[in-house]
Amino acid sequence: MIGRLGRFVLLLAAGASLAGCASERFGGAGPRSAAARPSSPPVQANEPPPVEAVPSGSVISEPLAPPPGAGASGSGTVVADVPSMPAVPAEPGTRTSPAPASPGATRSGLVGTYTARDAAGSTCRISLSSSPSLDLYKASSAGCQNRDLGRITAWDYREGEVYLYQPGGSVAARLRGGAGELSGVLAKSGAPLTLTR
Repeated sequence: MIGRLGRFVLLLAAGASLAGCASERFGGAGPRSAAARPSSPPVQANEPPPVEAVPSGSVISEPLAPPPGAGASGSGTVVADVPSMPAVPAEPGTRTSPAPASPGATRSGLVGTYTARDAAGSTCRISLSSSPSLDLYKASSAGCQNRDLGRITAWDYREGEVYLYQPGGSVAARLRGGAGELSGVLAKSGAPLTLTR
């Protein structure tokens, strides 16, 4: 058992260790005198006030006009319909967008082997499989002179478009259409591409 003297010594040791924690680096008074402490730099009284952000000009806000063909707007203003422009045939070598999606096209209806014809007129075989490959489906090509078509390994059907992929996930082509014929463009060159059964 520890007597009164032992408790006193234990209490004294605990107090001494706590006094050591009250040094300057812990924000306490510490054993050093005020003269030994380094002084902080004096505060300058002539410092300018902080700069506030001010807009450089007046901000004007107007509602946007509805898209062409939308008719009357919600504010009661009638917007004239803009006549649609006639389709202009694309020049050779320019990018064209895929044809509109067929309403009856489904992923399972697109599975099969197609003959691919590129802008140069060369043909090859492209097979779209229903076998999953990660989050895509397996695809293969045979006899393709076009390097982009020859490297196709996967495909997917999203939002009415067929995407043909190369290793690494880069898109080789985008196509639209039905189960019998797909038409679209090669991703890198924008050249037209057609797949037929």
